[in-house]
This record gives sequence, C-alpha cells and structure tokens, in this order.
Amino acid sequence: MITISTCMIVKNEERLLARCLDCVKAFSDEIIIVDTGSTDRTKEIAAQYTSCIYDFPWINDFSAARNFSFSKATKDYIYIADADEVIDTENIHQILELKKILLPEIDIVQMYYTNQLEFGTTYNYDKEYRPKLIKRLREFYWQDPLHETLRLEPVIYDSDIAIIHKPHESHSSRDFANLQKMIQSGTALSSKLNIMYAKELFIAGTDADFITAKDYFLSLSNGILKEDECRAVQCVLVKCGVIESNPHLILGAALKNMANGNGSAEICTCLGSYYEACKEYQEAILWYYNAAYETQCELSLRYGQELPLEGLIRCYEQLGDNHQANYYKEELDNRRSGN
Repeated sequence: MITISTCMIVKNEERLLARCLDCVKAFSDEIIIVDTGSTDRTKEIAAQYTSCIYDFPWINDFSAARNFSFSKATKDYIYIADADEVIDTENIHQILELKKILLPEIDIVQMYYTNQLEFGTTYNYDKEYRPKLIKRLREFYWQDPLHETLRLEPVIYDSDIAIIHKPHESHSSRDFANLQKMIQSGTALSSKLNIMYAKELFIAGTDADFITAKDYFLSLSNGILKEDECRAVQCVLVKCGVIESNPHLILGAALKNMANGNGSAEICTCLGSYYEACKEYQEAILWYYNAAYETQCELSLRYGQELPLEGLIRCYEQLGDNHQANYYKEELDNRRSGN
C-alpha cells in the first residue's frame, strides 16, 4: 500500500479549512500545511489536524509556495489539496482503495475536478481532469529492447475520482492584482500565464479589469507570440476597443484575427455588441450569428453560446421581428438545457 502526504498552501482560510481537512485526513498519512501570511484562525484550525505547519513569506509566486510544501513531504505520493475542495464519502473510499492497488510505475494520478463554473473560475468546463496525486520521488527506467532509451514521459493514470470545487468567493480580483504586480515589477509572464490572464478576463473580468490590462496586452501585440497566445491578445484588445468605443483598436486587432480565415467567437461577439450599441442591428446580427455558429471560442465558451444568442434575440426584438427572436430564444433554451 502506498503512503500519501497531503500538501496545502493556505492564507486566511478559516471558513473552509476544516471542511477540507475533514475530508483529506481519511486517506492522508501526513498533512503538510504551508501558511503564506494568515491573519485569522487558519493556523489554529490546522493545528487540530497536523503538527506539520510551516510559514512561507508570500512572494507573489504560487509555484514557489507549492515547491516549498513538496519539500516537506516524506511519503510515497503527494496529494495536492486546496482549502476550497470537498471530497464526498464515495470518492474518499475510492482514494482509500486506490492506495491499496496503485502500481509503482504510476507517476501521476489525475482526478476529476468538478463544479468549476461556480464563482467564475478560469475554466470553461464544469468537470475536467487535473493531476492530484504525484509520486514524490520519480524513478527513471530504460525502455526498448534495442537502442534503449530512458523513459522521460510520466506514466499518468486517469481515475474516476471526483473532487468538488466549492469556493466561497471568486479569486479573480486577487489573481488580477497578482498579475499586475508581476507585470509592474518587470517579471516576464509565460505564454501560459498570458493566455490564462486573457481567459480570466473574459470569464470573470469587469470592464475596469480589461482597461487595466490594455497596455500590457498592447505591448504583447508588438512581440513574437505563439498562435494561440496571439489570438488571445487580439481578443482582449478588441474587447478593450469595444469598452472604450475605439474603432481603431477594434479594427486593428479584429482584422489580424480574421486574416487566417478562422476568426474567434469572442471577437465576433464583441463586434456584435459594438454594432448593437451603435444601433446598427443588421450588422450586429451578422457578427452575433458568426459567433454562435461559424467560429470557435478561444477563451470563454459563453462567447460562442449564450452571449451571441442573447444578442441575436435583442437585435431581432429591436427590429420588430418576433418570429426570429423567438427562434433564438428556443435555441438558447436548448443550449442551456444541453439539447
């Protein structure tokens, strides 16, 4: 049977921590708590479950805190937990059974992360796999009987275990603040972080969040980017242009996006909203239709689903075409119900 170290980084989680620890204590052989500066009862609550509590000064780097927590683990595998997670009885039982049968060559166990759409998290799907159980010390093996080579790719097992994500509030304002601090300090964001920043803006950002981010994304647009990163930047800039009623900014980013013949649904929806605000309803209908039926989403599924359909309904109502408006109302109801 394998042993498990549960590793957590926390800050001011007194409302949620006990709920999470009540779940993970059932299968954990040790619990590692790394506190990044709590001013509430977080450490007091943690002490009821473990003596392995460490302070780590917050340096605006979740990876550094995660790495520090991993360095304190001593068991075979590390379970990565966040305070806003819940595991029900059935899935706790599955983890306990997994401890008995997990093959030693498995490096990573993925588990379903569910309830992702609550509080505008930066994910487009309500249920998706995440790596949750990681082998602490990875062993390397030779493979192939001839021209032997080291196996470099981890062995990943996709389990049926489901972890419920139950936050008490959105973390988007915290994330935006941390990203801006990194940008202002001159820290270069990775391509992944740039895309995640754009995605979080479209899923949870306010107009003010977009405008705060505009100069950074303008600077990115002048550099050499990967294609998916470039398209994310274009989406953000078009949205900023719509917010500011800036046709020059809209046109520049939108034309670049459309140049390869495969426009983004986010941009089409933004163009629809721009023309709708100008009361050019037929033009708005064209772009909303393209968002809903002819293009793919880059960042937020809502920009290819309910948002353009809602726009189509409003535009046809403004034109007095109740037949078409009712058609898209039915289409919207079908998509919301999953039909």
